[in-house]
Amino acid sequence: MTTSASTPSLLPAMKRRILFGLLSLPITLHAQSVHPNVLISVRNSPNETAIAINPKNTQELIAGANLNNQYTSLDGGRTWTWRTLTSPYSVWGDPCVVVDTTGAFYYFHLSNPNATSFIDRLVVQQQPTASSAFRYRSYFGLNTPKQQDKEWVAIDRKTNALYVTWTEFDQYGSFSPRDSSRIMFSSSQDQAQTWSRPKRLSFYSGNAVDEDETVEGAVPTVGPNGEIYTAWAGPRGIVFNRSLDRGQTWLPRERTIVSQPGGWDYAVPGIYRANGLPVTACDVSPGPHRGNLYVNWTDQRNGPTDTDVWLARSTDGGQTWSAPIRVNDDPPGRHQFFTWMTIDQKTGYLWFVFYDRRHHADTSTDVYAARSTDGGQTFQNFRLSQTPFTPNQNVFFGDYTNITAHNNVVRPVWTRLDNTQSSVWTALIDATVLSAGKPGALPAMTLQSYPNPAAHTLHLALELPAAALTHIELRTPTGRLVRTALHQHLPAGHQQLSVPVQDLAAGVYLLEVKVGSNSLHRRVTVLH
Repeated sequence: MTTSASTPSLLPAMKRRILFGLLSLPITLHAQSVHPNVLISVRNSPNETAIAINPKNTQELIAGANLNNQYTSLDGGRTWTWRTLTSPYSVWGDPCVVVDTTGAFYYFHLSNPNATSFIDRLVVQQQPTASSAFRYRSYFGLNTPKQQDKEWVAIDRKTNALYVTWTEFDQYGSFSPRDSSRIMFSSSQDQAQTWSRPKRLSFYSGNAVDEDETVEGAVPTVGPNGEIYTAWAGPRGIVFNRSLDRGQTWLPRERTIVSQPGGWDYAVPGIYRANGLPVTACDVSPGPHRGNLYVNWTDQRNGPTDTDVWLARSTDGGQTWSAPIRVNDDPPGRHQFFTWMTIDQKTGYLWFVFYDRRHHADTSTDVYAARSTDGGQTFQNFRLSQTPFTPNQNVFFGDYTNITAHNNVVRPVWTRLDNTQSSVWTALIDATVLSAGKPGALPAMTLQSYPNPAAHTLHLALELPAAALTHIELRTPTGRLVRTALHQHLPAGHQQLSVPVQDLAAGVYLLEVKVGSNSLHRRVTVLH
């Protein structure tokens, strides 16, 4: 069963009309996510998103999107600035953003320098602080005439070493049996100024078609003692390799974690291209699951009308793996796809983001998240998106979402595709409304107010454990009543309210929400 944040209560239409007529000012209620959504950008046809949070300052976030979009937030994801990224070798998609312990951010991407050098190398750009601009740093992987694709990066928090894995093609998109694909690895010990000679990690090749029989999706992660782990998909299912000496040596042959029935390249109605490539992460937190290794992916093992999100867990450094554990908690028969996973290395909690159609029989699509507080044994699913979107199968949608977290500051990033209009979004996940106990449970009562300061409209997200008479007032700091915003019996569950404040004088106000015998207070600022 989903949480009430996922299936919020709705007032009947007639009752809502009567309610609105009784209010002393216009106020609206919406059946939306409890977690505020923030539009990052609609510029430059964005898709395929990446995001990173600075663990030394969680107000600083950098995000990226195809082909050359870069976004900066210095206020925890509430507002964003957009820039286009350039480099001497062009910027050609597959953005990956990471941050080291000095607060320097890195933006990795493909290159396409000219018509004869399509994705011939991998490029990294660096900015020493979140408020500075990215500058070209270096490239690696050049191996003419082969193509380099789908890179991802991990940072060793003890040494700031950068570890990169990617797919090399003999000839991208080739059906020739002479052309193949392989997984490669390189590292940098000097903040991406220089790179080690690339190593081949995959003993078994894939074809070069960029479909099920191609080896793809290697995402590296670093363990508590500097171990490097990575998993990828291909003709042998989801496979795994590791290095115990910081990338010098690897297992001579990759080991299969799990089969992937239906392959990693599958069809989802309304989506230009979908895949179930894996994400690998290791718990290096001080929590009880330190050292646990996880691989997250999607597949259609339950049939082409039922795509699911899966997790495999290893507690012995990849020697053995659990059977697949289903992350999405809805009944069978719907699509969940494009998953990404991260671990909050302060708490050890696992966080997931994915597209979800549990409430829709057509191609309408929501964005969901899931959290596990017990090392991947149980999962709490909750909706992120305020409204569903309907994609267009003829428009490229990208190949992944992303999510970042530190000390319960959790920021996902995803693409909406409303027919042909793409946009990039995040959500201000409020971990306090997610109970650490039974999956799907809610706390007694919670209130969010945003934005703060507000200039035009103040939004309130209220969780009610039971139906109750609800009274909402705005007062001055001295206690003078400015207005009564709501006095009405509301049903249990999530309520989203919008209160216009553009007619109020600029200044500080006290918001009081009384629910039955309980009350919550917030200090809000109005600016004009």
